[in-house]
Amino acid sequence: MQETPAILPAEGLHVVHLFFRVEHSQWELLDTKARIAAKTALAELVREIRALPQTQLLLFSMVTPKADLGFMLLTPDLQVADAMSKRLALALGPDILTPTFTWLSMTERSEYTTSEDEYATSLQAEEGLASGSPEFTEKMEAFRTRMAKYLQDRLYPNMPDWPVVCLYPMSKRRAPSQNWYALDFDTRKKLMAGHARVGRTYAGRVRQLITGSTGLDDEEWFVTLFAHTTSELKSIVYEMRFDEVSAQYAEFGEFLIGIQLPLDSLYARLNL
Repeated sequence: MQETPAILPAEGLHVVHLFFRVEHSQWELLDTKARIAAKTALAELVREIRALPQTQLLLFSMVTPKADLGFMLLTPDLQVADAMSKRLALALGPDILTPTFTWLSMTERSEYTTSEDEYATSLQAEEGLASGSPEFTEKMEAFRTRMAKYLQDRLYPNMPDWPVVCLYPMSKRRAPSQNWYALDFDTRKKLMAGHARVGRTYAGRVRQLITGSTGLDDEEWFVTLFAHTTSELKSIVYEMRFDEVSAQYAEFGEFLIGIQLPLDSLYARLNL
């Protein structure tokens, strides 16, 4: 790739979701040699992208007719995200992949995370621990360790190889009587704490990555959920609907379901 000045965020990664329909009518026009060359070119590009620093590329077979093939690219440099997205779209040759849905977002920290001061206050008020006591100090150190890992997982996630993935954009509602942004910060934080408690009940069963797209794409966030079964995905999305944050203030976009596969299996699944 031609050298270009890197475009890096203050923290975190750029995340690009790309979904395509395979044009089999065009693929059938290629002879055997051309098809092998096309599949080899995509395989080499996948290896090249995965070798880039701090970069991950996930491959999905999309289950519904909304798309056939999906990519999820995480990388720090917007130049790399842009260049590799365009190369992925053309890797099998011109007119073979038609874009059906794309999204740009970024990993980000949550503004509603419990601060160190807030946690210290809760230890004193709710557990009766004196500041500076051995038990207080031990719990504060454990909190710092836990929050450091949480922040690392939010900003620089290591995405799992779990097979089932659910993807969708969302925003917070701005209706006159249900305007999320008209609520004061403390109210929003309290509501989000309840929302997070529901998500934590699915720890080990559903891996969530919430990336921000305010100013980058049409909605405000993009949600990527990984699980081992569709039952877990269906359950968490359904249960979250009853949480006040979702029930009162959430607007959801289109849902997509994919299966994470290695490239050879993906070729077979797509009849390429």
